[in-house]
This record gives sequence, structure tokens and C-alpha cells, in this order.
Amino acid sequence: MPLPAAKPPDGATLFKQQCATCHTTNISDPVRQGPSLYKVVGRHAGKADGFKYSAGFAGADFVWDDARLDAWLTNPQEVIPGAVMAYRQAKPETRAMIIAYLKELN
Repeated sequence: MPLPAAKPPDGATLFKQQCATCHTTNISDPVRQGPSLYKVVGRHAGKADGFKYSAGFAGADFVWDDARLDAWLTNPQEVIPGAVMAYRQAKPETRAMIIAYLKELN
């Protein structure tokens, strides 16, 4: 008897597996190593209440959108020199699913 096909992960699952150690998706949980990503799409970079950003964010003058989030998840230090986020995601389809999930939080 063959095994059933594995269900591919969705954005929420990928976020939980790859991002939730450092980030929350609400404003009621305590701040972790990274800021809450609740309503991050459309938010000015470096402007989450209650989070102390690295020095690199001081000069960040943009709003998070799909393209910026995609670039950020690909290589954070290229988007904001001096950023301390170590996570990088090389797979475009994984980045797209995580970004789609973040957009659901708005």
C-alpha cells in the first residue's frame, strides 16, 4: 500500500517553522529577538512600537511591500547594511508563501 502524498507546507506553517523563533504575529506576545510582524506589509521599516532596531535601520526610508520583503528574505544585509537578521531564504516559492502569509496578517 503506497504512502499518501505529503501535503506541501503553506505560508503559516513555513512562518512557524522558519520565523516564529524570532518573530510574533500579534502585538500581545512579548517582543522576541525580532519585532512583531503583525501588519508589517505597509509599515515603515524600523518603526514597530516596542522594538529596539539595529543601527542599520536608522537610515531605512521605505515601506515594507512584496518586493522589499522578498529582497529582505533573500539577503537582509543587502537591503539594510548593518541589519542583524541571520535568516536567508534562497527559494523564491518559499519566500512568496511567507510573504503571502504576512499579507494575511494586515
